[in-house]
Amino acid sequence: MKLTDELTWRGFANQTTLKDTSVLDDQKLTFYWGVDPSSDSMTVGNLAAAMMVRQFIQAGHKAILLVGGATGLIGDPDGKKQERDLKSRDEIEANKQAIVKQYQTIFEGLEFEVVDNYDWFKDIKYIDFLRDYGKHFSLTQLLDRDFVKSRTGEGGSGISYAEFSYSLIQGYDFLHLYREKGVALQVSGADQWGNSISGVDLIRKLENAIVNVYTSPLVINKVTGEKFGKSEDGAVWLDDKKTSAYQFYQFWLNVDDNGVIEYLKIYTALSHDQIERLGRESINSPSERAAQKTLAFEVTKLVHGRQRAESVQKVTEVLFGDNDVSQLDQDELQLLSNEIPTSPFGDLGDALCNAKIVSSKGEFRRLADGGAISVNGQKITSDQNISEVSLVKKGKNTFLLVR
Repeated sequence: MKLTDELTWRGFANQTTLKDTSVLDDQKLTFYWGVDPSSDSMTVGNLAAAMMVRQFIQAGHKAILLVGGATGLIGDPDGKKQERDLKSRDEIEANKQAIVKQYQTIFEGLEFEVVDNYDWFKDIKYIDFLRDYGKHFSLTQLLDRDFVKSRTGEGGSGISYAEFSYSLIQGYDFLHLYREKGVALQVSGADQWGNSISGVDLIRKLENAIVNVYTSPLVINKVTGEKFGKSEDGAVWLDDKKTSAYQFYQFWLNVDDNGVIEYLKIYTALSHDQIERLGRESINSPSERAAQKTLAFEVTKLVHGRQRAESVQKVTEVLFGDNDVSQLDQDELQLLSNEIPTSPFGDLGDALCNAKIVSSKGEFRRLADGGAISVNGQKITSDQNISEVSLVKKGKNTFLLVR
């Protein structure tokens, strides 16, 4: 299948300056995509654009992956209602290293080059930048940007000159990469359209050359209508210190039936036939949730590796399926204990009280009498001493690991 057809089928086609997108099928271009190190991890939102980038690389285009050491010191104001808190240079440096590590994971086995825009901005003098490049940006166009209007209009929080200038910095990135690397295309999410166009205009004015932008649409939660990639606790991160591999897996496992096939297209490398088969299974046997289980495993495997994906899959089957806790090895037990309360061996009632799963021994006895307490899948009716690794369950979704 041609790249353009693949991009359309997977839901990556959105705005582009390309008059004829067939150039993506017929020529091999050098393109770039970038992430600012405003945090020490990318999110599920960044991952969607990264999956589009994978499609370009696999089609034979040359990828330049930018980490925004310079732009990260300012912060992209687009989509932000208030001014960002500036990060220190040390924070940005640590974040850059973390983002590059995630590039290496997501694009493992593919060819790409990593660049840092701080490398070319650190020696540019302010007056020279304004004279040579700033004069080519239209203030009228910059003021017409949606994020500027929202921040400067009625009820807006205002915008600093630093954040207002962000578009100039990103525009120069495109110019620099055009001159030094032959970059002819920038790919990004839809929210970067305005910043990307700044680079297109700057190159046209200074180099009398045509370069282009290709954006993917923002992924929308089919149920809430909001931007996809948020959980009850906030953003879903790729770093397991911010969103554990188990929580990451659960996020995908619990996506709604209405969106799961779309997410399989965007976030996995599964073939058309595989995804269409899962679509049929979702219609014919929705309770099996085969599509969600596949989605959860495939994305967790991509981000955290096969071994970690298999471990969280096993832990999930122990908690919500028919698997016994005795099937877990020590690493998997540790993974489980990071997610649910844990108690040492001993009296069950005391363990539940100490974990605040029940408020008293009296409540424990009432729940046990009513069949609401189970140990390793077996309902119990009285207190007992636990002397082997056991999973205690109260109701449907409250757990205690005894080890």
